[in-house]
Amino acid sequence: MSALPIPPALPNPYLLNREQAILEFNRRVLAQAQREDVPLLERLRYICIVSSNLDEFFEVRFADMLDAARADEGHVSNADVARVGRAAHELIDEQYGVFNDSVMPLLNARGIGIINHAARSPEQARWVARFFDREVKPLLVPVGLDPAHPFPQVANKSLHFVARLSGKDAFGRDTRIAIVKVPRVLPRVIKLPAEISDGQQAFVLLTSVIRAHLEELFPGRKVEAFSQFRVTRDSDLEVDEEEIANLRHALRSGLTTRHFGRAVRLEVVNTCPQELSEFLLEQFDLPPAALYRVNGPVNLVRLNELIDQTDAPELRFKPFEAAWPQALRRNRSIFEQIRKRDILLHHPFESFDPVVEFLREAVDDPQVLAIRQTIYRTGSQSVLMDLLIEAARRGKEVMAVVELKARFDEEANINWAERLEAVGAQVVYGIVGYKTHAKLLMVTRNEGGKLRRYAHFSTGNYNPRTARFYTDIGYLTADRDLTADADHVFRQLASLGKARQTRRILLAPFNMHERMVELVEKVAHSARHGQPARLVIKINALTDHELIDALLRCGQAGAKIDLIVRGACMLPPGLPGVSENIVVRSVVGRFLEHSRICYFRWGHGEADEALYLSSADWMSRNMFRRIEVAWPVLDAALRQRIIDEALQPYLHDTLDAWQLGPDGRSHRLALPGGISAQQALMQRAEWT
Repeated sequence: MSALPIPPALPNPYLLNREQAILEFNRRVLAQAQREDVPLLERLRYICIVSSNLDEFFEVRFADMLDAARADEGHVSNADVARVGRAAHELIDEQYGVFNDSVMPLLNARGIGIINHAARSPEQARWVARFFDREVKPLLVPVGLDPAHPFPQVANKSLHFVARLSGKDAFGRDTRIAIVKVPRVLPRVIKLPAEISDGQQAFVLLTSVIRAHLEELFPGRKVEAFSQFRVTRDSDLEVDEEEIANLRHALRSGLTTRHFGRAVRLEVVNTCPQELSEFLLEQFDLPPAALYRVNGPVNLVRLNELIDQTDAPELRFKPFEAAWPQALRRNRSIFEQIRKRDILLHHPFESFDPVVEFLREAVDDPQVLAIRQTIYRTGSQSVLMDLLIEAARRGKEVMAVVELKARFDEEANINWAERLEAVGAQVVYGIVGYKTHAKLLMVTRNEGGKLRRYAHFSTGNYNPRTARFYTDIGYLTADRDLTADADHVFRQLASLGKARQTRRILLAPFNMHERMVELVEKVAHSARHGQPARLVIKINALTDHELIDALLRCGQAGAKIDLIVRGACMLPPGLPGVSENIVVRSVVGRFLEHSRICYFRWGHGEADEALYLSSADWMSRNMFRRIEVAWPVLDAALRQRIIDEALQPYLHDTLDAWQLGPDGRSHRLALPGGISAQQALMQRAEWT
């Protein structure tokens, strides 16, 4: 079984633009900040989430667009770049409008506010002045620009001030422009003491503190004009894996230069004088379209600090405690229980703790001989990684497949790899040229002189923190075919042998794409012959051209197709004669939809359906440039449970759901007394 070549992206006149689809997803997230039924601090958090998402959009997707347009590759034109840039400007303007005109006035009415310089009382102004002198000024070193002091290196997303000064400096030089770097170690949001806050929860922004005292950094000179600014850079970490001897060392080295990639966006406040904005654009070699004038802080992400410091539980989501899975009995061996039957875990409605306990039991059990796990996004602190380290210390055979190129988690993963190696674990980095995105944990146990395998498959990451607010499905099994396939995947990742046919699972880049197309075609064939034909696909992104073409053909054959796509979707639903049998919806609620589920029905009988859970989205990169797994759910009861819990509620959601139109715009299906799938699943978990 050999990896398939990436098929060419055939031109399809109906396809939606991928980058604009990503921006449309963020528009849906921003709409959460406008919902009256969402608590106020959570509405502010959605605004912060959009800013974080847009940072990554510019660092990765928009940077790639610029590269493709400059290379004249044909599939991306300068007009495409301009169109996406205009859409980004519109979204950011809308975001700041929601922040200034809706969320902040409502927070002010509840006694929570950001106090600007002009609005501070004399006591507040004196406190801010003392804070500046004590905490801020000692860390600021302004740089006046002249031939001996060229424009400084400005790191990706770091905060700076630019100032135009009057007169000359102490050496008689006409240094009119100065740059002030704001250290990352300083808090961006400072809460004022209660005794000077007039009974409110009052905050000041660090930028406002510096702005009020900016002139103190230039004794004897006046600040004639100034602005905050922030530059976003291309942050894709490029290494030639074919030309390096040690990927970990190369990535460690590359992390130091990532912060200084090519500039792609410049943010300034809307009061920034044109002279200064043009100067900055020239320094960063950016066109005028790359300038984003914002009406507020240039980095709304950091307002998470205000949310964290505010004491107002009534303005947050009601705390939710995930249920312990009914299928698992507490204080009994998990191995013993999954020997009897496969166990499904639906996060975050069911707790992630059983996964931790599964690994902890493996570490403590003297009969367990080996543990193998893939590591993609576990976080800088992880109980699971600590358990793997402890297992290695106790002499168990530990193999960790660490994906060093998990974007923006490279440093954390490098650190885990080094810690694991230090205690004797076998650490491998997968296959050159492919990211290991599969989520697998396998335990081998000696039972009466015979070896038996146990495995955990997952649609999401081994990260207990994100498991509290990402919807994912975990699958604990001792099935001999599934665990044999898991063993094969680990061996394939570690060795140089040829791939062999798996028994049950689909494995990218070998057979997953091909099999998914075949299953879609099977449904289409059934539809052409007047048999039941149904497709429900729940994924995070749909951008692979061949899979989209297969879905369009299937819909044209008469099959009923529902696509639940959280993020970017390039398939335009509802086009007469093209996709009128396809409905695309997206659910944006309290939790981040993350599970990947593929359901196919091509007849009347129980054998005429298939349901796969997967780590892969329907994107070419997942199908051809990553190691991914999809596994079938063969137990009829578990298959029905997934349909009942993870598909049907989302198809009937009339509160958090959005429906995509053929033009790529989506509208919210908000009905009076509407039903939220996530809220219903939370209530169900609380009842159990």
